[in-house]
Amino acid sequence: MKNVVSIILFLFLVSVNINSQSIIVHDPVMIQENDTYYLYCTGWGISVWSSPDMKNWTKEEPVFKDAPQWALDAVKGFKGHIWAPDIAYFNNQYYLYYSVSAFGKNTSCIGLATNKTLDPKDPEFKWVDHGKVIQSFPGKTNWNAIDPNLIVAEDNTPYMTFGSFWDGLKMVQLSSDATEVISNLDDIPTIASRKKSSDDPNPPAVDNNPVDAGANAIEAPFIFKKRKYYYLFASIDYCCKGINSTYKMIIGRSENIKGPFIDKEGKDMAKGGGSIVLQGNENWYGVGHNSAYTFNGKDYLVFHGYDAKDEGKPKLIILDMQWDNEGWPVVNKENL
Repeated sequence: MKNVVSIILFLFLVSVNINSQSIIVHDPVMIQENDTYYLYCTGWGISVWSSPDMKNWTKEEPVFKDAPQWALDAVKGFKGHIWAPDIAYFNNQYYLYYSVSAFGKNTSCIGLATNKTLDPKDPEFKWVDHGKVIQSFPGKTNWNAIDPNLIVAEDNTPYMTFGSFWDGLKMVQLSSDATEVISNLDDIPTIASRKKSSDDPNPPAVDNNPVDAGANAIEAPFIFKKRKYYYLFASIDYCCKGINSTYKMIIGRSENIKGPFIDKEGKDMAKGGGSIVLQGNENWYGVGHNSAYTFNGKDYLVFHGYDAKDEGKPKLIILDMQWDNEGWPVVNKENL
């Protein structure tokens, strides 16, 4: 009888994870190594999932068993819940950037860990933490050092986009090994913002955020190269509110990796532009914090949505991404 119960429990657990939209994730990024897909997302020590087909997912051990000491020292109140990672293969190894922050404040850092392989069974599997890459400070920097994304130019120069609220989304150049910032931190260009101009007044603060932060509800930059364009995805409005979430995705593009990123109507994303890619519906209260990839010749949009049928819990969503005649991405909204 005990064996029967165990079998039933096992089958139940398998059935729960059979569909990608059944796993709870926030800020998902993905990569393929050999025949396995690896998903990294916000969580204690950075949550990790693996899958052979992007449908059936297995929970793996987190990247960090213990919170990095440098992060505990840098951000007061941080205890190990790491936000919004970014995974990429660069310089013959895997780069995992991650966010350490205090909620609603720009007391934030972006860190970096690397690994030769993502397979936990590989003898060479070992995450090596390189510590802090960039840090933001309340009252000193009008930007927020979270939500990193690595993008490499055709000449192999690495850049990192990042940002959430405050002055919008930023871009910095990294060292050749992508471990440190070489841009002037006193003059980082804004590549996307909800503000139409630099002197655009902000509405009142929202949810006890500082005034500068509360109005400029844009975050999660992700750049995807397709043919001659660099496409800048971003998320606007509000995440993290369950049934009250209003997250949605916008886009612009440029032939230059540094921008300007122009939307379908010719508006610069740095001056309030951005065409809607996807927004919530009756099934999902909000959708956002996306990443985009080409796997085996097909393009995908990966993001989380707040499930209207499950109390607004954030779930993983993966959609095929097509391209229209003007070269803009199109996703099948009927699958939402």
